Amino acid sequence: MYAFTLERPASVADAARLVGAGAKPLAGGQTLLASMKLRLSAPEQLVDLGGISELTGIRRDGDTLTVGAMSRHVEVANNADVKAAFPALADLASRIGDRQVRAMGTIGGSVANNDPAACYPSAVLGAGATIVTSKREIAADDFFLGLFTTALEEDELITAIRFPVPKHAAYEKLRQKASQFPLVGVFLAQYDGGVRVAVTGAGNGVFRHAGLEEALNRDFTAASAASVKIDASELNSDLHASAAYRANLISVLTQRAVARVLG
Repeated sequence: MYAFTLERPASVADAARLVGAGAKPLAGGQTLLASMKLRLSAPEQLVDLGGISELTGIRRDGDTLTVGAMSRHVEVANNADVKAAFPALADLASRIGDRQVRAMGTIGGSVANNDPAACYPSAVLGAGATIVTSKREIAADDFFLGLFTTALEEDELITAIRFPVPKHAAYEKLRQKASQFPLVGVFLAQYDGGVRVAVTGAGNGVFRHAGLEEALNRDFTAASAASVKIDASELNSDLHASAAYRANLISVLTQRAVARVLG
């Protein structure tokens, strides 16, 4: 590892000021520190967000669940309010990476990084959540812009994710066993206003699937999901899986998610 400075601010305002001046925010460090070790990233100054109490805590307010940005995956998985109000989110968090990743990784770090195969972005987009930042609130549909790209500005930090509690939801994925990331993951959430289906691992970033949503809003059954043709033309193809295989996985995993919701 090379030499760098580490700042430990006590407030979001101080952290945002440092980040705006060019420092790199450090949440759980599960991506950043590995990138630094490989010299893929070489920031000269890090801002440790771990000591900022404003970024912690999970609370339920009626039909809304607010998760602080520095909430560790294991905390989301084991939180009583999350388990009761949004069990699909707790389930997703409990299956991210391995035990060490779940103990250190944070929801804010994952969402801000927007890895194209990360689990959390599918829950945020699938639930139509709101990303609360140090400056504003951003709807999930406007937040994820593509490969490792979000709507965050240079001096903007995620402070919390606010989830509307769904009537029903489920997350299904097929892991790539070496990396623990999903080859494909599908998050399905059912609200009074309709069904949302978000897909991760299949493209250059998380995305909603309009065809599956339309079919499931007409008829919420696994057979309805199976009837939707999944276009593979813009999906990833690599040494782990072809685009056609990923297209098939989107269909199969959506069917499994519907079956889980229906019991």
